[in-house]
Amino acid sequence: MLPLLQGHPWMAALLAALAAALVALALHHAARAVLRRVLVREHAQVLSAMLERTQRAAGFAAPLLAMQLVWAAAPDTLDSIGAVRHVNGVLLIIALTAFLMGLIGGIADGLIARHPSNVEDNLHARRVETQTRVLSRSAQTLVLIGGAAMVLMTFPGMRQLGASLLASAGLLGIIAGLAARPVFSNLISGLQIALSQPIRIDDVLIVQGEWGRVEEITGTYVVLKIWDERRLIIPLQWFIENPFENWTRTGSNLLGTVFLYLDYTAPLDAIRAEAKRIVEAAPEWDGRVFNVQVTDASERAMQVRVLVSANNSGKAFDLRCKVREGVLAFLAREHPQSLPVVRAPAPAAAAEPA
Repeated sequence: MLPLLQGHPWMAALLAALAAALVALALHHAARAVLRRVLVREHAQVLSAMLERTQRAAGFAAPLLAMQLVWAAAPDTLDSIGAVRHVNGVLLIIALTAFLMGLIGGIADGLIARHPSNVEDNLHARRVETQTRVLSRSAQTLVLIGGAAMVLMTFPGMRQLGASLLASAGLLGIIAGLAARPVFSNLISGLQIALSQPIRIDDVLIVQGEWGRVEEITGTYVVLKIWDERRLIIPLQWFIENPFENWTRTGSNLLGTVFLYLDYTAPLDAIRAEAKRIVEAAPEWDGRVFNVQVTDASERAMQVRVLVSANNSGKAFDLRCKVREGVLAFLAREHPQSLPVVRAPAPAAAAEPA
């Protein structure tokens, strides 16, 4: 066996690299099994999520790291050893970049899992989810850019190209800066949104006349789920530069209004009693606010406003529809003369002939 290895120097390096890779994989699987059992027993959500998100990348990085150590210790006289070291190093950088991105994603998933948003009062959970998602994606973007830069720097041609570009970077730098301005402005806007939080995941917004909920916040845009299942894609920078409505900025409780236009003969006490009965029987009402008032009057009708409250925008909308339908049905059934009518003077009687 020894003469065979001496006659084929690459054989010894390959066997050593294979053995190192197998040992690294065995140690990786053993360490993960121990950590998974410990973390499940300790209910460590963040560490468990990190372990789950880095499983595949770590499975590639461990043997590549062990093989890189073997190639580094191999003699320089081996044919093409420099190319093997370079390829293995590039693969190792890619694996470590994926590992770091998975690590960041695992931290984000664990923090979000510790603050579930499927509860009635989920303001704090939505704040945590928004900050975690935006910051983690920004950090992953930076790690990806850093990993790509390290891979490119391993190629001598790329280093020379970078040096020549830096040497003549006057106009090219200005052009690159102008071209990358939208990317960096959205990245900075994402950090501003994560820190100041004018919007959060699951917030109810009115954007350019569209009502919807924030479904996703990425590193460059926001996905607004419209009530009719459409998706409105909005750049992050738009929220920094333009006004918009946020119905759940400090809480999900809302007031809803129902406007009725009735004849002046409408019995307000009966309408108030019927509206109160409808509201108290509705499960959407949270018991905070109920009021019936005449808020305006014109030459043809008076405006009656029914004010109600609910825990969120969806319940407020359903409650308004119930009140509107119930009161109109009551008026049509009990007081049809209260509905708006158009009055016109009776025509003058024709004079009888003499």
